Amino acid sequence: MADINIGKAPPNNAVLPFYATGAVAFFVLCILMLVSAESFTRHYFSPHLLTIVHIAALGWGTMIIFGAAYELLPVICERDLYSPLLASLSWYILTAGVALLTFSFWDFRTGWLMIGGGSLVVISTVLYFLNVILTSRHRIRHSVPKLFIVVSSLWLLFTTLVGLLLAVNLAFPFFEKNHLDILKFHAHAGLGGWFLQLITGVSAKLVPMFLLGKSKKGYLLKYAFILQNAGLILFLVDGYFIGVSTRFLIYALLVLAGIICWLLYLYDAFKGRVRKKIELLMKHTFISFLCLLMAVLLIPVVYYMKGTQWTILYGTFLFMGWITGIILGKTFKTLPFIVWNGHYKHLSGKVKVPLPKHLYDEGLIVWQFWFFNAALVLLAVAIILQHLLLIRVALGAWVIVSALYGYNVAKTLLHKTKQSA
Repeated sequence: MADINIGKAPPNNAVLPFYATGAVAFFVLCILMLVSAESFTRHYFSPHLLTIVHIAALGWGTMIIFGAAYELLPVICERDLYSPLLASLSWYILTAGVALLTFSFWDFRTGWLMIGGGSLVVISTVLYFLNVILTSRHRIRHSVPKLFIVVSSLWLLFTTLVGLLLAVNLAFPFFEKNHLDILKFHAHAGLGGWFLQLITGVSAKLVPMFLLGKSKKGYLLKYAFILQNAGLILFLVDGYFIGVSTRFLIYALLVLAGIICWLLYLYDAFKGRVRKKIELLMKHTFISFLCLLMAVLLIPVVYYMKGTQWTILYGTFLFMGWITGIILGKTFKTLPFIVWNGHYKHLSGKVKVPLPKHLYDEGLIVWQFWFFNAALVLLAVAIILQHLLLIRVALGAWVIVSALYGYNVAKTLLHKTKQSA
């Protein structure tokens, strides 16, 4: 992190609320999963599972990513964030939108409450999109990571707009297409457009930085961008106008090829790294990549096998394995530095100050890592077996993971300035 130009970082009050809210949402998510464990044995279109998915996608994943993106955009784009005010507004609006959606989905209260929550989420994504576009508006085409980040914000806007239309359709039906089919397009636009491409772009910049490595195979990122977008666009267009068929397996292969190109780029940086020791937080990231590959490889199983457990397993690998894994790994590579910068930037070199890693409990990171692995494997096995007691045990482990993570986030955010002569 020493290479980051901290002089261009936005104010902490534009970033830190996202981390705090995301940590709370993660804990609430795990509690709700435990309370409604039976939902993991039912059809995915159920009120409690819809609530869980939207907290995972918006309250947890998107919330943390917004905060991290506002901090990292000046690093990646080498210019100040366009508007810290828009960033702060997007936090207020996204938090309110997630709260309304959570309340309305849990008891499946269709109508203006759900539509209002969806509208707030759309407004927050518009504010985020404007900040991304206006911060990175110069020379986007010369940087593939920037291009990934900009296009991912477009996919996010598209995803939330479709989600809002789905909420309207539940109260005032107008879709000629099957609602569940549109729901699938909505979900995959978010997963393959927003999360995948944002993570691809940011990791292509940060993973080599953290490893002190560099890849000379930039063409792999260009292939990754083309393949990921081509596969997703073809799936959505073909599925909407013609109908979902076995052709979607071809599109999934295109996306998989794009994922592989991206991972090969990171592997090339990994091979040439200066920092040989792999930190535990980086291992979180590597496991998250493995979960992404496993999810993509599950797609034919989801299509051909009977039983909704395969769809739920697919979502589990994506939300709890991939997205959660990468957030758990990256939070304590970014958040302590942000907080440290606010406390000690003006003191560095003048007096003895703690390092960023001293702002959180490193010992708990070890427990977090092993509970994460155990919870993920146990939940996957339990879903396949459809064993409710085992599902409850696994979800109990997830509550522990979220509590460990939340404690360390709180410890970091509540840090008081310490210095010695």
